[in-house]
Amino acid sequence: MIKEAIQYIVSLGNTRLENINGQSYSTQQMYLAKEPTPAELEVRSLSGLVEYLKSHFDGDEKVMVQVINPVKVQAFSSFNNDFNRKEFINAVAMLPQFTFDRFHDTEDFNIKLQSAFVQNNDRDIMLKVVGNIKEEAVNTIGDDGVSQSVVAKTGVATVSQVKVPNPVQLAPYRTFVEVEQPTSNFIFRMKNGPQAALYEADGGAWKLEAMKNIQTYLADQLKEEIEAGRIVVIA
Repeated sequence: MIKEAIQYIVSLGNTRLENINGQSYSTQQMYLAKEPTPAELEVRSLSGLVEYLKSHFDGDEKVMVQVINPVKVQAFSSFNNDFNRKEFINAVAMLPQFTFDRFHDTEDFNIKLQSAFVQNNDRDIMLKVVGNIKEEAVNTIGDDGVSQSVVAKTGVATVSQVKVPNPVQLAPYRTFVEVEQPTSNFIFRMKNGPQAALYEADGGAWKLEAMKNIQTYLADQLKEEIEAGRIVVIA
């Protein structure tokens, strides 16, 4: 049927087909009329993605759900006759903003620690150091280039040298809020100003953990669909 259709189109103009070594060649360039695919939806949460997939709003076609990265999940169909896929829906996480690898003034740093990080012991220690620091020099102690101390309030009316915790284990909001935020190591540094900075120190391993957490969440929420063979989840 495809060959007959091509021959019909060719017959409408001056184009002709030639067979050379068992392959068909056209005397004019021809363009494929591609099968249309839908424009994908976009949601901002994993729960929105799950609700859409469970609703079968766009039919009962088998769907693959891929965790692209810690902040994006995509659902799509198998390829069509043109080897294109229908991209049904994307879930893109909304996250608080915090810039790593640069220094912040202590007021901004204090606010970001409380609004963009999950509460844990190391975060609370850092808040005490940053919240009580006096506007004096930040000192480097020892000769390893790592340890630091600052002048901070240690009582109602006293100040003293306080060692800056380093490294610290923190869990910033870096993936969808429906899943557990990965905890990883950070280098905590301070300098005169005073200013503070965090540097990621886990080589990006948190990304794999976050993607695994997303896959586990989706596998649980879509258990019936997966068991029925309607959905496949990969990361």
